[in-house]
Amino acid sequence: MNKILISVVGPTAIGKTKLAILLAQYYDTEIISADSRQFFKEMNIGTAVPTNEELNQAKHHFIQHKNISEPYSVGDFERDAIEKLSYLFKTNEVVIMVGGSGLYVNAVTDGLNYFPTIKADVREALNFELKEHGIKYLQQKLERLDPVYFNKVDIHNPQRVIRALEVTIGSGKPYSSFIDKPKAERGFRVITVGIKADRAIIYDRINHRVDLMLTAGLLEEAKEVLPYRNYNALQTVGYKELFNFFDDQWTLEFAISEIKKYTRRFAKRQLTWFLKNENTIWFDYDYEQNHILNEINTEVLKLKNG
Repeated sequence: MNKILISVVGPTAIGKTKLAILLAQYYDTEIISADSRQFFKEMNIGTAVPTNEELNQAKHHFIQHKNISEPYSVGDFERDAIEKLSYLFKTNEVVIMVGGSGLYVNAVTDGLNYFPTIKADVREALNFELKEHGIKYLQQKLERLDPVYFNKVDIHNPQRVIRALEVTIGSGKPYSSFIDKPKAERGFRVITVGIKADRAIIYDRINHRVDLMLTAGLLEEAKEVLPYRNYNALQTVGYKELFNFFDDQWTLEFAISEIKKYTRRFAKRQLTWFLKNENTIWFDYDYEQNHILNEINTEVLKLKNG
């Protein structure tokens, strides 16, 4: 238990990659990415994958290691990440993890909640209902069958709503009854470091990042992956909106405004998720490097000596 995982969290566009690299260089160690949008080779600009320069500054794992056609669940990631950590801790006292995907971060630090196997026809029926009646119909069904989870989940995410209904209907028990189980035992300790800023600053940084993505070729990247639009990996902000533009449903100007809007909403949900962890050590986005390194190293030494 003298091995330490430093987990860097926070909303999108806040500077997590920069801090992770700073820490990796300070501890002469490697980085595990827990950003589920950055797993796929075909998605580069729209997922803000670290630049080649950043990747060369510190060794990264789980960056563009899958094809979008390959199913890769949070359970798969938990298994692979724990295996990788076991290997890295053989030669490193400290390893860095970075990412804004809260569920994937928690899978590594705390373990996943496990659910019963559900027959495939339950999900098929729910997908049919989504197509025929829309998301609002499924939202109302979830609110009726599992009001506890309804008040926690992002009800505008059809995958999350369908998954909750699938388990609830297939098992006969509310989805919420399967979550919040005791934490998994890990062979390492965790220090969680968060980066935050005023909401206006976060939103400005998001808007600026989207503009930079478009300049870098996001439109062309989205066009290249358009034939694969039905894969789960592409059911994400930054691509779905441009697909609507390609379908002549939206103007490009409106699609861009929607990307910015939904990314801002995503950032708000990220903060809500990460703020639930009372043990997170928070720093402002414009932190002074020596100060943050001293603060984090103090926590590392406490764990090692405690």
